[in-house]
Amino acid sequence: MNKNPESPIKRRKSRQVMVGDVPVGGDAPIAVQSMTNTETTDVAATVAQIKALEDAGADIVRVSVPSMEATDAFAQIREQVNVPLVSDIHFDYKIALRVMELGVDCLRINPGNIGRADRVRQVVDCAKDKNIPIRIGVNAGSLEKDLQQKYGEPTADALVESAFRHIDILDKLDFQNFKVSLKASEVFMTVDAYRKIAGQIEQPLHLGITEAGGFRNGTVKSAVGLGILLMDGIGDTIRVSLASDPVNEIKVGYDILKSLKLRTRGINFIACPSCSRQTYDVINTMNELETRLEDIVVPMDVAVIGCIVNGPGEAKEADVGLTGGATANRVYIDGKPHERLQNETLVDDMERMIREKAALKQKELEDVIVKS
Repeated sequence: MNKNPESPIKRRKSRQVMVGDVPVGGDAPIAVQSMTNTETTDVAATVAQIKALEDAGADIVRVSVPSMEATDAFAQIREQVNVPLVSDIHFDYKIALRVMELGVDCLRINPGNIGRADRVRQVVDCAKDKNIPIRIGVNAGSLEKDLQQKYGEPTADALVESAFRHIDILDKLDFQNFKVSLKASEVFMTVDAYRKIAGQIEQPLHLGITEAGGFRNGTVKSAVGLGILLMDGIGDTIRVSLASDPVNEIKVGYDILKSLKLRTRGINFIACPSCSRQTYDVINTMNELETRLEDIVVPMDVAVIGCIVNGPGEAKEADVGLTGGATANRVYIDGKPHERLQNETLVDDMERMIREKAALKQKELEDVIVKS
């Protein structure tokens, strides 16, 4: 789905690059991506995970290609999936050359780490010829030794200096088709680094808090760090790094963007935390609806409120809203009173009405596309 024009955020202007058929930067929607954690040489498992990520809404998927053996697997993977693929490559320029021949959509490789100048030129020339962008990825955990000695520890300035070493190499080779990331597991360092580089280059910025942690802790750190940067207008594509199922990275990524009205995909739930005023089990109802309705991709608001204090106000603002009542639960659709629901069939009835509303909204979107 496209970016939400209602967002008050003024995004940083950046050059646009194409990762396959997905535009990154410029006025394109902020792309959401993840990375496989299967063994790349296990083609079946990797393909299955990529398809699961694509179903969850991934715009781009990154795959590690650590060996020439893995390039053979990558060739088979590329044939079986549609989503744009980024190859994660370190040090070996031959692997980079090989995957570009196999149809990779973007390289994640730092040119300063490839080796001799002639090897760097071979990779860049091939990327030029095939119009394949490169992502420079700087990580606080793998800074150059001399920068570690210079700064004493990873800092935002060290990340930026490292990034410019790689950028300068591409500049000298007249290659501007690249994007940049500067990631740390520490929120303040990451935010500071992106803010420092945002005004110095025109290329797109790939955002992430690297090694953020498990599902809960990593989600919070990513939401805080990426949220700060996105509010600044910084960021053209994001990856939420979680020690969890990669599908969760996509879900959390979209939730972050939806909260800032930068992307609209699927249901935006508004739900109360519940209290003794509730007339039905709000938490179980919310959890059940969220699970059942994950397949809906059309953007819509659904409110699930337990009582008549805040319920009617929230429900009237949603596409479909449920509020507890004195005698029965009331549903509002497009702000107007609709059915009254009993607790016994509450979830089933809500699912039915939400799906009906989603189908109508999908048809409206399709009609607008046809007319335009």
